[in-house]
Amino acid sequence: MKMRVAILFSFFFLASNAQDKSLLPKLKSHVDYFNSIDTELVVNHVSNKQAFAWMAANIPLFECPDTTVEKIYYYRWWTIRKHLKRTPDGYVFTEFIMPVNHAGKYNTISSGLGHHINELRWLRDPQYLNQYMDFWIHLVPTLPKNHLYNFSSWLQHAVYERYLVDLDTARLRFAFPMLHANYQWWEKEKQVPSGLFWQFDVKDAMEESISGSRKEKNRRPTINSYMYGNAVAMSKMASVLGDNAMDKTYRQKSAALKKLVHDSLWDAKEQFFKVLHTNAQLDDAKEAIGFIPWYFNLPNDKSAFAAQWDELVDASGFRAPWGITTAERRHPDFRTHGSGHGCEWDGAVWPFATTQTLKGLSNLLNNYRHHGKMDATVFYDVFHTYAWSHQKNRLPYLGEYQDEKNGYWLKGDNPRSSYYNHSGFADLIINDLIGLRTREDDLLDIHPLIPEGKWKWFRLSGIAYHGKIFDLQWDETGNRYGEAGFKVMQDGKQLYKAKTLKPIKIKIRP
Repeated sequence: MKMRVAILFSFFFLASNAQDKSLLPKLKSHVDYFNSIDTELVVNHVSNKQAFAWMAANIPLFECPDTTVEKIYYYRWWTIRKHLKRTPDGYVFTEFIMPVNHAGKYNTISSGLGHHINELRWLRDPQYLNQYMDFWIHLVPTLPKNHLYNFSSWLQHAVYERYLVDLDTARLRFAFPMLHANYQWWEKEKQVPSGLFWQFDVKDAMEESISGSRKEKNRRPTINSYMYGNAVAMSKMASVLGDNAMDKTYRQKSAALKKLVHDSLWDAKEQFFKVLHTNAQLDDAKEAIGFIPWYFNLPNDKSAFAAQWDELVDASGFRAPWGITTAERRHPDFRTHGSGHGCEWDGAVWPFATTQTLKGLSNLLNNYRHHGKMDATVFYDVFHTYAWSHQKNRLPYLGEYQDEKNGYWLKGDNPRSSYYNHSGFADLIINDLIGLRTREDDLLDIHPLIPEGKWKWFRLSGIAYHGKIFDLQWDETGNRYGEAGFKVMQDGKQLYKAKTLKPIKIKIRP
């Protein structure tokens, strides 16, 4: 235990000294602005006055020529620390800033847990995410945890993705038995004889969808993709831990589920992954949940599957002025299920779904040969629109869901909707747009999805990864930072330099 504390202290000493502090004035400017427009109705562990110091100590600093993307990067970190609570059972993060009836202890909800873990894995101080994960997993045996199962989850996948950032094998070993038990619970409660999983749309946190139901046990692309991703993650974690039997078991589970999703949820005529009803008929609606399989690299690498993504840029499909709709706009039931008082997943724009779709698109571009019409320009344009949509009355804002034509937040001024912690953003910049692709080995894999010529410069500084601190800097002309080219720094020392911004794989120094 003493050795672990010493290692942790050394790591933070390294982090505080290796990070480029030249971007701190920019961080301060953003935080001061956000504070100035905020009423701060709720104060949790980190107040607005403390926000700058907490963010400076914890988050990677970032700047780029796209002022919208840069502003919302900091805004999202500023909002997520509002949800940080210190409790008798450790640190937790909430989803709603106001108490809601369907939450569990400390106002916690599991529906966005995968998004939370992905986002929070980039904090330099690991205690916040460690304790939050322990809260859900198993640290306090007497703490009621039934609300973990209230919503579908890609928990195992997220835990493994966090491991790819910190390589903390001890924590992985500590969590593995519970994650195995968790997977078995879903098999017992939600798996049908065919091997597919069912879920109500409300328990996918996607109620009032076109294809969904609160009573019918639909086989949905959501939960089946989640369980596939969880099985793959369990196999990889077992491999890391040297458990060959579990590795084999979960490889078999993932292979079987992959085949079932292709055989049962793929509409070959419409070229789209869809909901399968209990009458063995696929729903006629194309919904954004059909993109989720790529979040977990599930679909086969064939042009027929890649062609589904054409719908993303089709104005009668999912492209709308204010972002990606949750159902195809051409469908007769589009935006017919509600009036803003409930939760409409029948077409309105949801940051939760946008995050999943962008991550799926990133995986398509990074991990597949067949891309259809998709490229870095599409990714950037969709991401920029997502950033731009973070506004209300022309001020930075994050709510639950939006009208796709005018950007109106459909919860109106309901205070529960403000700072809605139910999606991701910073992770999409670090892991996907800038492109630090996490992996188990000692290669630093960077694959930017910034279209050629789009940004003449950017800097991402203070990234805690594999026990090191990395800074990434691009300056096309040298006019911004006084040095042209793409440069990677490890713990304050140059690791790589090139004239162009291109995908690289370089060995991390011990």
